[in-house]
Amino acid sequence: MAADFEFDVVVIGSGPGGEGAAMQAVKHGLRVGLVERMPQIGGSCTHTGTIPSKALRFAIFQAMEFRSNPLFRSLGTATDITLPLLRRSAQKVIDQQVKMRQSFYDRNDVSIFGGAARFLDVNSVELQLPDGGRTVLSAKNFVIATGARPYRPESVDFSHPSIFDSDTILSLNHDIKSITVYGAGVVGCEYASMFRNMEVKVNLVNTRDKLLDYLDEEIIDALSYHLRERGILIRNREEYQQIECCSDGVILHLKSGKKLKTDALLWAAGRTGNTEDMGLENVGIQPDQRSNLTVNAQYQTAAPNIYAVGDVIGFPALASAAYMQGRAAASHILGEGDLNQICDIPTGIYTSPEISSLGKTEKELTESKTPYEVGHAHFKSLARAQITGQTAGMLKLLFHRETLELLGIHCFGANASEIIHIGQAILMQPRPYNTLKYFVTTTFNYPTMAEAYRVAALNGLNRLF
Repeated sequence: MAADFEFDVVVIGSGPGGEGAAMQAVKHGLRVGLVERMPQIGGSCTHTGTIPSKALRFAIFQAMEFRSNPLFRSLGTATDITLPLLRRSAQKVIDQQVKMRQSFYDRNDVSIFGGAARFLDVNSVELQLPDGGRTVLSAKNFVIATGARPYRPESVDFSHPSIFDSDTILSLNHDIKSITVYGAGVVGCEYASMFRNMEVKVNLVNTRDKLLDYLDEEIIDALSYHLRERGILIRNREEYQQIECCSDGVILHLKSGKKLKTDALLWAAGRTGNTEDMGLENVGIQPDQRSNLTVNAQYQTAAPNIYAVGDVIGFPALASAAYMQGRAAASHILGEGDLNQICDIPTGIYTSPEISSLGKTEKELTESKTPYEVGHAHFKSLARAQITGQTAGMLKLLFHRETLELLGIHCFGANASEIIHIGQAILMQPRPYNTLKYFVTTTFNYPTMAEAYRVAALNGLNRLF
């Protein structure tokens, strides 16, 4: 079939991975076409995932601040803060993000096609357009950045008005008093925190022994403690047997015999790649059991001229990583290699308080028999945290006992996802510039949260003598 449009690169999906690939390619002179099947660009990151959930989280935080502020309490000022009201601020952010990202493509002459893409062969895709028409795009290279969606087992009736996943929970248009979150990964823990901050009773059901067990154990323990202190009931090592739908809520039956009756159920157990109906069988690409795509170090699939980036390739499934993966794939297409090896990606988990980490955990260093030491800075001892009232949390530095090389950074507390980047800049330096010496010889503004690095470094050095 003859092509209607020809490009050097066609990017399928306009989330962070697709945007990173498109911008990197077009900035270096390639002709780029972008396909998006949603009505607006931005992908699930902008419309159902990262942006709306974090905007809602901030709106909830502002509501909490308002309610707890002694000034407003003394004035008798009160307002009925509802979920629909809080969601309005999130929608404003989404609209701003769409407008901004649209301008990126317009300024750089990236052709945008609305519709679903299906591979005809390794050099062409057919688009099914919203109006029912069809068009064919050809290209030397393709980047699949179609993202992922919540995993929906057939045994769960998601059409019931009280059962949600992370894509639909933001459409909840009435207030609830209780919710069960099934799945205690990043999404489950984040939403459990948000709903509890709205004074909703929360059951957090975890199929594993611990929450987020890939994190440093001290951080896991701190998270569990603070969630429980807030009133979240964590149920570890539990699996669901069936879900009973009621007129006034949902009953989750667990294999242990427990029954959890709540107003709503949020299913947050796993995600699956958006690879269906893409004609991948026509180009020799086989998705795995979760519909994710397998790639090599350069993000090439089984078809070398077809790349895949972002959540559609699975772990780490972070917007930040997806953007860099997209840039790396385009860099490889351009024949450049400086972006291909992406490592040391910081985690950013927006629970209350936040979590962010980078590098090795204590468990990993112990298993590898690396001689390390630990430096702590508890936020309750920092003047800035005392001023803001956000004293829960800590910064933890892991470093080599002999060389003082920074090996791991683990932060739990307000603004952890921002604080981590100071340490990241040092950890990524070549030897011998990646050591604790930077933190003890640098003057930090006072009072700031940044001075936690000096406190933690001195605390760690004191353990050596």
